[in-house]
Amino acid sequence: MNRLIQEFARLLRDEAIRRGVSIRLALARELPRIAIDKVQIQQVLLNLAVNGMDAMMQSHAPRELTIRSEKLNEFELLVTVADTGCGVPVDHVERIFEPFFSTKTQGLGMGLAICRSIVESHDGRLWAANSPAGGGILRFTVRAAS
Repeated sequence: MNRLIQEFARLLRDEAIRRGVSIRLALARELPRIAIDKVQIQQVLLNLAVNGMDAMMQSHAPRELTIRSEKLNEFELLVTVADTGCGVPVDHVERIFEPFFSTKTQGLGMGLAICRSIVESHDGRLWAANSPAGGGILRFTVRAAS
């Protein structure tokens, strides 16, 4: 997973620079191996990262996107994508995963629904929360390889 996140961060670098966003990686050591569809999980990371960068566009605070990996337990890895933007309105925290629901004026409302479907097809889960310090936090789990 860490290698996938590092490759993804390199791909995202130019877009982050263009938007004035710094990317911070906080990757746990010695994570168990995982059996995933690399392209699908990169699609999830891309959607979560772009949504986070979009959320920071109106922010005057430092724009920082943090991608974290950690071992949740012996069977699961946890990946967190956090931004320093405006966060998710409390009444929308669960609705953002519904097809055709969007908090963006130009959004189609399919990205997070597709992400949840991809994560669930990997026996994981995807959810959102707000940081007490401000900003949105999206987390997903994937199963460790047996």
